[in-house]
Amino acid sequence: MAEEIKPELTERGAETLFAMWVIIISAFLFLRWELVYLMLPILWVSFVSLFFFRPGIKLEIQREIPHDRMLEGEIAEIKLRIKSSTRIPSLKIEEDLPEGLELVEGSREHVLSLGKDEERVITYKVKVKRGIHEFNGVRVSYRDPMGFFKLDHFIEHYTELIGMPLIEDVPTPYSTKGTKITAGPLPSPRVGEGVEFHAIREYQPGDPLKIINWKATAKTGRIMANEYESERKVDVIFIVDASYKSQRVFDYLIRAAASLMLNALNNGTSFGLLLAEAVPLWVRVDYGKRHFFKCIDFLSTARPDKNNMIAYQVEHLIRSRFPPRAQLLYFSTLQTEESREALRTMASYGYRVVVISPDPYSGVEPKTKEEELALKLLRLKRKVHLKKMAAHGIIIDWDVKKPLKAAIAEVILL
Repeated sequence: MAEEIKPELTERGAETLFAMWVIIISAFLFLRWELVYLMLPILWVSFVSLFFFRPGIKLEIQREIPHDRMLEGEIAEIKLRIKSSTRIPSLKIEEDLPEGLELVEGSREHVLSLGKDEERVITYKVKVKRGIHEFNGVRVSYRDPMGFFKLDHFIEHYTELIGMPLIEDVPTPYSTKGTKITAGPLPSPRVGEGVEFHAIREYQPGDPLKIINWKATAKTGRIMANEYESERKVDVIFIVDASYKSQRVFDYLIRAAASLMLNALNNGTSFGLLLAEAVPLWVRVDYGKRHFFKCIDFLSTARPDKNNMIAYQVEHLIRSRFPPRAQLLYFSTLQTEESREALRTMASYGYRVVVISPDPYSGVEPKTKEEELALKLLRLKRKVHLKKMAAHGIIIDWDVKKPLKAAIAEVILL
């Protein structure tokens, strides 16, 4: 990107110009033409500054990043290439570094001396955090040695870097058979022929007549049908509670969702995503790598929100978008009544729910005895809530100081 900028007159330059006019007017009024000789040094300095140190600055700036998507915690080497079409004795360059990136090596500010058509490369390293990081441009500053001209300009040059959540290998914590948590193939109930018997249910319009169970129909007085089970993969819905109460462990919440999403991708499972922010984000059920990266991008930019209405959002989507018999994976600390009501709503509609619940207090180190007592009370209150919620789904209480797969394995062993 190239941009041409003209330096402006400094305050000193304006004062010098004013002094020259005062001398000229004084010489004319008092008829003291020898005063004009006083202007010669000033004219000489002004001439040198104007013709040698007031370049029409034309800069080409290019920013290079390793990838537009990187995992959080990775180190990214950023290169800023600067080329000038004119000679610039001294130019200050200040990179517009996004707040979410931590500078670990190098500097965001440099002072350069550029020759005509000379290119310089500024290199620095940053530590990537989850989220979208926007480089908006570069600020350049110039002062000539005489102090007559200055330049302060922001050159717009947009670059985007997305920090993706860390992903770990985790076991599959759900199944459509009963309530047992298993890893491996995920069978899904459907009506059909030549498959394993699963259950008896009420006949629905559109079902083939040959699946009607006449004995059960005679006993109940209602038309009943056999339901069978195939080895087709189950649909999974990821529901992320973006409540501000989860702020302390929100990154862990997102990492858990991303890890289990990769698990679903590897299993060939179709999945959808509900990101319950103030304005909910719904990604319909699909499969494949493109769908996976689309959902990961949304998880990467998710932030905790105070205006959270997850219970209403869940009920609305259950009625209009969620596939029947889908497995729901709910990522929430369950700290708010709204988040607990959402879990009760999922269970009331007959969905099987697995809750990944990071403990928001597991990473807190109390500094005083009062803080330690308060922390114990908060943990006790949380345990009570989780015990009550266990009636509506399988709760995986995750101490974030331990790997997620260990927390899942503990529940699997139960």
